[in-house]
Amino acid sequence: MPIAYIALGTNLEPRAAHLDEALALFRALPGVTVRRVSSIYESKPVGYLDQPDFLNLVFEAETDLLPLDLLDKCQNIEQELGRVRTIRFGPRTLDVDIILYGLESLEEERLTVPHPRLRERTFVLLPLLELNPELVVPKWGKTVRELAADLPEQDLEEIWKYAPAS
Repeated sequence: MPIAYIALGTNLEPRAAHLDEALALFRALPGVTVRRVSSIYESKPVGYLDQPDFLNLVFEAETDLLPLDLLDKCQNIEQELGRVRTIRFGPRTLDVDIILYGLESLEEERLTVPHPRLRERTFVLLPLLELNPELVVPKWGKTVRELAADLPEQDLEEIWKYAPAS
């Protein structure tokens, strides 16, 4: 069964609860077995900056769903958790992205894997690095560790593991 890596992000409260709910929905999906989940990382927004910080994680899942079927399930979970698409890169209850799907390199109208902005997204690469540093990313032929090593120092200074206020 192919292994998919899926990224979750949220910046509308209750942020941690949105991630927990999304993981529970993925764990309940027929055809998807969540194997490992990264730590949660907090990061500044990208693109549209006038919004709260994001919480992000990546999980690894075995799936017998085809890539576009998996995409449909991801988008259903976004909608179930109240995702409204108004501002590109704007605030959201949940953003779900398929980062990698097996060794596939796909460029469909609705889905591109590896995710086209994977190499520049610290908030995706660091959780992915935690899960599988030696994974070779199709299309670019580099390991996750090598891609993470190419991140700008400033990006690494602007992300941190999430520690909720107690």
